Amino acid sequence: MATYVEKWIEEIAKLTQPDKIYWCNGSEKEAHRLVEIGIKEERLGGKAVFYELNPKTYPNCYLHRSHPTDVARTEHLTFVCHKDKETAGPNNNWMEPKEAKERLTKLSMGCMRGRTMYVIPYMMGHPDSPYAKACIQITDSCYVAVNMRIMARVGSFVLEKIGNRQDFVKGLHSVGDLDPKKRFIMHFPDDNLVWSIGSGYGGNALLGKKCFALRMASLLGLKEGWLAEHMLIIGVEDPEGNGTYVTAAMPSACGKTNLAMLESTLPGYKIWTLGDDISWLNIGPDGRLYAINPEAGFFGVVPGTSMKSNPNMMRTLKANKFYPTIYTNTALDVDTNEPWWEGVDGPVPKNMVDWQGKPWDSSLNTNAAHPNSRFTVSIYNCPTLSREFDNPKGVPISAIILGARRTQLIPLVVESFNWQHGVFSGARTGSETTAAAAHQIGVVRRDPMAMLPFCGYDMGDYFRHWINTGKKLTPPPKIFLVNWFRADEKGKFIWPGFGENVRVLKWIVDRVNNRVDAKETPLGYVPHLRDLDLKGLDIPKGKLEKLFEINPQDWQQELEDVEKFLNQFGSHLPQEIRQEFDTTKAKFTPSLVKVGPCA
Repeated sequence: MATYVEKWIEEIAKLTQPDKIYWCNGSEKEAHRLVEIGIKEERLGGKAVFYELNPKTYPNCYLHRSHPTDVARTEHLTFVCHKDKETAGPNNNWMEPKEAKERLTKLSMGCMRGRTMYVIPYMMGHPDSPYAKACIQITDSCYVAVNMRIMARVGSFVLEKIGNRQDFVKGLHSVGDLDPKKRFIMHFPDDNLVWSIGSGYGGNALLGKKCFALRMASLLGLKEGWLAEHMLIIGVEDPEGNGTYVTAAMPSACGKTNLAMLESTLPGYKIWTLGDDISWLNIGPDGRLYAINPEAGFFGVVPGTSMKSNPNMMRTLKANKFYPTIYTNTALDVDTNEPWWEGVDGPVPKNMVDWQGKPWDSSLNTNAAHPNSRFTVSIYNCPTLSREFDNPKGVPISAIILGARRTQLIPLVVESFNWQHGVFSGARTGSETTAAAAHQIGVVRRDPMAMLPFCGYDMGDYFRHWINTGKKLTPPPKIFLVNWFRADEKGKFIWPGFGENVRVLKWIVDRVNNRVDAKETPLGYVPHLRDLDLKGLDIPKGKLEKLFEINPQDWQQELEDVEKFLNQFGSHLPQEIRQEFDTTKAKFTPSLVKVGPCA
């Protein structure tokens, strides 16, 4: 007798009409076979899906070029289809479920003709973890099939875990004809279904990533009492061998992946990587907060990655053994057959083609690699991978870091007064846009907990869920804000960043373990300069103090903007957040006062 899974696959096959159906088993042999299929496959404009790179310098590495109109997540075409618009909130695009399914059904009729339907059973999280989730994705893209094996735990064992259950998360994806006018990424919470068509790009097509691990999982977490967060996970080891586990939420261009794989500049301190993007946070049997990384790979932005900015990621990209590494939309050095991107070490190659395969040189005044070009690489390649990565119980979290990119206003590091105040601090978080992000520099974009594009329901209710979670924790982790991007009067960053950020992590760990005290400010607790390990740094004391300067006049305008942002959530915004806002506003006066750390 056919299982529910088999019946569902038959149903989708009738709709999409593939030439054949292939059930993925997750083996190494299969991965190589799928890559070979991609190398030989010539469709979508007569281009192969994969191109093999230099096997000596980039072993088991392949280049993929996507369609020019399909190079990033399409937020305006991404919908969360709750029964009512209010549940989706102002932070989501909403479409009535019946209308959405009717649209998608029409677009999906026969969309896999001439192609293979790949059925991918995968786990988000370690298979033995009580916090893991079994899922199935259908796709007609071997690019997606190969990437999913890198990013998740794929195998027939998932089908055994699902059995005849119907409550697993289903993902249906087809590249369609890559027409932007026929491109949708739809989430149906009541059906545990993500349905995507018209795109082959990672965030739109690898449905286990943002679609499930954040949007759908955030809803599951709301129902089941846990948090799905856009957060890295690291372990900080001190010279005595003591470990402290930390999560951190940082919007784009705030150094998230660099922090996840930080190479410490402080003797005796080591950073261990558990994840660079997503964290599922559960309350453990002991009342503490535990984190797992539901993914098994990195899907990162390539430009800017170098031995200076992220040496451990560069080592990860060269350590391929059992999993292929995929580069998407980088440039190619024709003479060496190696990928190239802006910011990588070494001189610019003389003979190069750009991310679309067209001849390129610097006189063109264009990017050779697409600004959103990506790598997909197994986390098991990472030289700093924590030995706790595969611990089914996860790791206990002692501190939560919320990052922002602000050239003024926000101190280098601030500890929130308590959990509720920390949630408010996260709710008001905003970063200044870069020219690449918004064609306008310095505009503040609010992005609470870096979750604004990924929360699957009203963000006011999301804040409430955070507050309620904190009440159940014994004790809750401390919450900190960091800002590596404070600038001087000439617009130059004061803090050196990169590996030197370990100095801030050390202070955070010292605060968690009650080793140092701190100074109270209207925003929270900041360090005494004597407690920051600054040995070897050449930063004048005046500039160090500017890192912690709080100007009440500037905060008048900031709080007006924060209030406007929070008001959009109306009655869904928790009263506790309004109270924290009022308390913070009352602490500032119009007079110019500098509030900084003690010497």
